[in-house]
Amino acid sequence: MSEPSKININRRGLMFVLSSPSGAGKTTLSKLLREWDPSLGLSISATTRSPRPSEVEGEDYLFVSTQEFLKQRDRGEFLEWALVFEHYYATPRKPVEQALDAGRDVLFDIDWQGAEQLRESARDDVVTVFVLPPSAQALEERLQKRAQDPPEVVAKRMAGAGNEIRHYDVYDYVIINDDLEQSLKSIQAILIAERLKRNRQPGLQEFVSQIEKDLILGE
Repeated sequence: MSEPSKININRRGLMFVLSSPSGAGKTTLSKLLREWDPSLGLSISATTRSPRPSEVEGEDYLFVSTQEFLKQRDRGEFLEWALVFEHYYATPRKPVEQALDAGRDVLFDIDWQGAEQLRESARDDVVTVFVLPPSAQALEERLQKRAQDPPEVVAKRMAGAGNEIRHYDVYDYVIINDDLEQSLKSIQAILIAERLKRNRQPGLQEFVSQIEKDLILGE
């Protein structure tokens, strides 16, 4: 018995935004989500900060000077940009638009400012998820265990966490990351549901028309 053919309906890609204060788990969740679905692309942000020892140019970030960043911003080459902890971050426009047109989804690891700018420029293409820590204490412990930043930077990130969390209500979905496995399942469910929305499947009209035609001919 032959296997049923896989139906492939033309679909427009979406921008899937994960945001959280530093240490709440969005980077880990992003990694696990892409392992679950390797077709999910990752938006590589441009930044003016210096790379950390483990970071690779072109894989983690596009590291540019402040002067070059501002030139690119003024030329309209970014979908969104923000100043975070004295450094600029931005999403290059061209690779994202190419991916969406080809029906591929793109994952974003950006803050609430970037999420708002994306929504303003491409509301129908954007899905936003905010990841909350289970408590302030848990957030501080995660930042300290990460050991990527000196104590003064950890303190600055904790101070900035309140501002991030304050904007949870501008997001489409909110997840409390108390259990990593359950949080991942919730994010997977959101992505699956958003992909199935009718307005993201322009190929449905042709598919349904063919079914209607076959039904008439069958009569």
